[in-house]
Amino acid sequence: MRLLKPSKGLIGVDITSATVKLLELKQCNDNYQVESYAVRPLREGAVVERRIRDMNDVANVLSRAVEHAKPSTRKAAVAVPASAAITKTLQFPISLSEDEIEERIIAESDRHIPFPFSEVAFDFHCLGPAPFDEEQQQVILVACRQQGVSQLTETLERAGLEPAAVDVETFAMERSLAELHRQLNVDSDPNACVGLVDIGANMNAFHVVRGGHIVYSRDTVFGGRQLTDAIRDHYSLSNEEAGFAKKYGGLPDDYHEKVLNPFLETVVQQVGRSLQLYYTAARQHEVQHIVLAGGSSVIPGLAERISEDSGMSVTIANPFQRMRVNKRLNIEALTNDAPAMLTAGGLAMRVGL
Repeated sequence: MRLLKPSKGLIGVDITSATVKLLELKQCNDNYQVESYAVRPLREGAVVERRIRDMNDVANVLSRAVEHAKPSTRKAAVAVPASAAITKTLQFPISLSEDEIEERIIAESDRHIPFPFSEVAFDFHCLGPAPFDEEQQQVILVACRQQGVSQLTETLERAGLEPAAVDVETFAMERSLAELHRQLNVDSDPNACVGLVDIGANMNAFHVVRGGHIVYSRDTVFGGRQLTDAIRDHYSLSNEEAGFAKKYGGLPDDYHEKVLNPFLETVVQQVGRSLQLYYTAARQHEVQHIVLAGGSSVIPGLAERISEDSGMSVTIANPFQRMRVNKRLNIEALTNDAPAMLTAGGLAMRVGL
């Protein structure tokens, strides 16, 4: 079956191993307005490696997030992990219509998709004429298992939302990154390379973005939860107490030296290693700027340490900086949560497509 398409007014829903995040955008002329948003923690084990293990628990948390956010629409977009999707660029005669392209993809599915077509959800987008053959057109094909799509859409429905679009996390992030690129001063070059360091609860993802697309990625199993665990172990706290202290402070004087600095040093080393591996992979385009994203990107001192080590300017992500914000929202809270909202924001940006 084809992946779902969006309608007007949209909520982006991002389900990770640690949190459920939702953000609603409306189209306002050539810009967006943030209408509502919410972030709610998930029980450990409810989502493992971006896959839902306890649908009831996730749906209940999402339902509470919806109740808190009070969105003006129930239409929602969600994304499958990039690791669960297959993306290919195909070529077809320029004369073929979209219906004819769909028929060809179905007929030739065994050439492009490595699992039975009866189990597949797919979509495609025509990119225009092929660069070296005007009689051919390029088409990007995205496919994943229907089971993964059904699990996500059912979770939305159980939370009282209406599935309006299913995307891939990579594409959602690229939309947010396009908005971030407009905020950066990178020699006004649309093809300038930007490094994105996304520090989640369990994973540290490094991406290089060029021309609006992610051209290199590297994941490391290390994230903000390691800092929470270090606080818990060093000060004999519960997980909840450690998480609260990490976010709101109040720890003893030796916190920076004994706990925080070793964590920051590990993150800085990982960023340096990721840059080194990017250049070793024969990548010719130099990274000119680094953007920090994820819930742990706002840890005091991290941006400065990475900038000092890399020699580059570092920005903490806020894809909503240029957008209007509904007056009922707390702008300070939205700004604090914004670095972790790239996927949710990118999904909601489909309202303008």
